[in-house]
Amino acid sequence: MKKSEIQSILNEALTTGADFGELFFEKTISNGINVMNGEVINISVSELSGVGVRLLKGSDEVYAYTNDVNKETIMELLEQLKASFNDTPGKVVPLGDKKPFNNNIKKPFDKVPTSEKTAKLLHLNSIIKNESELIVQAITNLSEKRQEVLIANTEGIYQDDERIYTRVILASVAKDGDKMEQTYDGPGRFMGFEIFDEIDFDTLALDVAKSSVKQLNAKDIKAGVMPVVIHNGFGGVIFHEACGHPLEASSIAKGLSPFAGKVGEKVASDVVTAFDNGNVEGAWGRLNFDDEGHPTQNNLLIENGILKGYLIDKRNGRTMNSKSTGSSRRQSYKYSPTSRMNSTFIANGTEDYMDIIKDTKQGLFARKLGGGTVDPSTGEFNFAVLEGYMIEDGKLTDAVKGAMLIGNGKDILFEIDRVANNLEFGQGMCGASSGSIPVDVGQPTIRVKKITVGGRSNE
Repeated sequence: MKKSEIQSILNEALTTGADFGELFFEKTISNGINVMNGEVINISVSELSGVGVRLLKGSDEVYAYTNDVNKETIMELLEQLKASFNDTPGKVVPLGDKKPFNNNIKKPFDKVPTSEKTAKLLHLNSIIKNESELIVQAITNLSEKRQEVLIANTEGIYQDDERIYTRVILASVAKDGDKMEQTYDGPGRFMGFEIFDEIDFDTLALDVAKSSVKQLNAKDIKAGVMPVVIHNGFGGVIFHEACGHPLEASSIAKGLSPFAGKVGEKVASDVVTAFDNGNVEGAWGRLNFDDEGHPTQNNLLIENGILKGYLIDKRNGRTMNSKSTGSSRRQSYKYSPTSRMNSTFIANGTEDYMDIIKDTKQGLFARKLGGGTVDPSTGEFNFAVLEGYMIEDGKLTDAVKGAMLIGNGKDILFEIDRVANNLEFGQGMCGASSGSIPVDVGQPTIRVKKITVGGRSNE
């Protein structure tokens, strides 16, 4: 659609009293290849396109969308939304110019033959399957997405962005008698097929396979309160869920967060500094511009234990009397945007992570975390430990299973007493009111000196 046509639509947006209008155009192409036990079981291609229309009056919002992207249809939607307001016409600022961006994509996925992609997946599949006769199922999947967006609003923003996401899922299922264990990993990046040049997938596939076999002989852990060393990468999911979500303006503006009104106050131990960065090069959670057209940025959340700020979108920022932090996101044009995370992480400390284990007399080493639940209004959480080992006299001993980490985000932040220097990111899909979006969670290895660990053993 021409810029002049978009401008004419926006000129009509505020005529009945709304004070902000926005159009979000999108075209997304998604590809997938699934391999199981040496066979390609599915190859998929899908396309999504449409436009979302949003009007605001203060923090009151109306939203509609359509997959019929033409001026007449959009105007019909707009007329329906405008009927929600009856006030003095608002002011429309003429659309400005787009700001440039460069994604540095080296191997666009549409330039790589499907045969080359399937060959990579089949190779990784064989590494997993051939590691042990106890492995009964090997899964390797590839997902690719290119999302092109254009955001235009009545404050003069006229900005496009292109997001390229590639992710590889590796899973192994091992079985011995009536015992069965599954392990997996799923690295993703904001890049094309060059992800296979950036990550050592052979080693990763072997690690996934070995872990599933190890877990067959893992012992049930006994419940209790103990020190837990949480490894880097996806271990950051606890901070993401129990602390990151309560720092989003969607919770703060409603007062539904334990961190509401606490900027400048101490909310964590001195060793904790945390950020949410929307523009980490190559990161799974990266955007050049957020879904309201603002440049993404590196937002300092906590510094040496002191709360420094929140993640803010336009609508909730109005309630908070605060400016956007480039943190507005949505799954697609079918969703209204709100404040969301990008790449959220605890910053590096100075220690070697093995020294942290050596200095822990008794406890649990949570090497890999899985899913869990959290209440953002309170910070209460529980997370499964997918791969864990007991720590005894500073050494890793028995593999354990069935461990759950249980606690409260605002309390756990004060219990972190050691932070290593091995920051890594893990990738996931985060669901909330504006849909499911790619995010990074991250941290170096940390020690929580006291946390409740749930378990099944009675010994």
